[in-house]
Amino acid sequence: MLEKFRIAKQAELDMLQRMQAEGKSFTPYAGERSSFADAIRRDKNGLKVIAEYKRASPSKGDINLGLCAADVAGMYAAGGASAISVLTEEQYFKGNLSYLDEIKSSGLPMLRKDFLTDLLQIEQTVATPASALLVIVRMFKDDGYLKEMIERTHAAGLAAVVEAFDETDLVRAKKAGAEIIQINNRDLDTLGIDMNRSVESIRQKDEGEIWICASGISEPEDCARMNELGYDTVLVGTSIMSSPDPQAKLASLVAGGRS
Repeated sequence: MLEKFRIAKQAELDMLQRMQAEGKSFTPYAGERSSFADAIRRDKNGLKVIAEYKRASPSKGDINLGLCAADVAGMYAAGGASAISVLTEEQYFKGNLSYLDEIKSSGLPMLRKDFLTDLLQIEQTVATPASALLVIVRMFKDDGYLKEMIERTHAAGLAAVVEAFDETDLVRAKKAGAEIIQINNRDLDTLGIDMNRSVESIRQKDEGEIWICASGISEPEDCARMNELGYDTVLVGTSIMSSPDPQAKLASLVAGGRS
């Protein structure tokens, strides 16, 4: 599945490389970026929620194409989200970089969620109002380049959310200097969910790290469980986006994690 995503991003990489060869560069976003890490770190009341703008996925198909990015900005802020994840991959998730501009009115820090594998994509992200970008460990065969991707993201003033699917990914993430670790419960072969990944992995959380549980969170009880395990945050997309009342659904999840 990740290889499909890598292929889908090749046209974007080709464009970025042409720009570089022509001496063109992106103009960094001039507005304020809220701290993503500060927003999602658990506090005395417990776990936080990152709400995701997710229009489609390989496992679910189209989710809620009628819910526009501008509407989500207000709903998610009012529903109690601490940050917003924005899918920008176009082919499989029907995302777009422009959604970051449309959602910035929420006032919440945003994560650019995409399948990024090149340092040029950091520069591209810096030109948007995003406060963080996703780095998927398994997309990088070379540990040195993975480490450089994380370091260059931090140097650019963005947070790197480093995603692991298993024990091997987690070891590599820590070795590469990950400060924010996201455990994804989805099986990339079957597209099924295994929540035991989050249950087992959290035992390796070290002092100072911020941990996110992603995929499989759908009810307040799920948030309560991850709160008890010690997660800082859960990232939730499908169950919010597919709800008849996304704002109310989000609010229930936030309450579940803070109880």
